[in-house]
Amino acid sequence: MLKYNLSQIDIISKKVLSKLSKQDCIFLFGELGSGKTTFTRSLINEIQKKNKVKRTEVLSPTFNLLYEYKIKMIKVMHYDLYRLDAHNEIDQLGIFESSENVINIIEWPEKIKKKIKNRLEIKFHYERKENSRKLKFKGFGKWKNFKINEI
Repeated sequence: MLKYNLSQIDIISKKVLSKLSKQDCIFLFGELGSGKTTFTRSLINEIQKKNKVKRTEVLSPTFNLLYEYKIKMIKVMHYDLYRLDAHNEIDQLGIFESSENVINIIEWPEKIKKKIKNRLEIKFHYERKENSRKLKFKGFGKWKNFKINEI
């Protein structure tokens, strides 16, 4: 597990971005307020910076279920499945239907039956200190050997 302070989230997102490519999927696990959307905001802003695109506001899609960010030829789909209960509701979103030039970032992915092969799972855990967290990474497919041991 990697311990970090919320002020270090950009360093972590840059390390993830160094391996990230079109058609990748990131699953974000953790309690409410544990840092999933904060990480997503940082990652999307780093993708925008890398592509020389103006940074946009990245909001939590809890009530909208999905926010889509077009960054040049890449589409980032940020899902939040927290409010969904039925598997058919999740299936109707068509999360994995269009994978060309699409990066999927999914909060509350434990509600998905079908798991994509190339994915990075990140688990966010609270620490005793207010702005401290722990992260655990687990990769599948091309992400299998991905690790961040230190910041």
